[in-house]
Amino acid sequence: MPSVRDTLRVFNKQLLNPFMLQVAGRKHWYASVIRHSGRRSGKNYATPVVAERVTGGFIVPLPYGTGVDWLRNVLAAGKTTVVVQGQTCDVVEPEILDAPTALPQISPSHRRMFQRLGISKFVRLKTAPSGPS
Repeated sequence: MPSVRDTLRVFNKQLLNPFMLQVAGRKHWYASVIRHSGRRSGKNYATPVVAERVTGGFIVPLPYGTGVDWLRNVLAAGKTTVVVQGQTCDVVEPEILDAPTALPQISPSHRRMFQRLGISKFVRLKTAPSGPS
């Protein structure tokens, strides 16, 4: 029998995410967009996430754990693009973090929310170095 979290993940993926992608990444909206390529298919995907800007990059909570497709794609590629508050950022070196490592780096309001939700895993994405102008 699927868990409540698995049922919610499927609901979000099939129904909520298509709506969220219409507004995610825009200025003044809380959700961001991760743009990634399929590991096997090479197909381009976009997934709404909460990405908090931290020194040197972003931290993204993983409410459904580390086995989600978008994260597996990003880990395999070692890079991705994040659209946050209307800005597109190339990011590299995805690193899975546990809550004790990630939570002190994020805002108190997000920290409290993620703790209440029981989120125990996060991914840190470092801002890619800028190329020559």
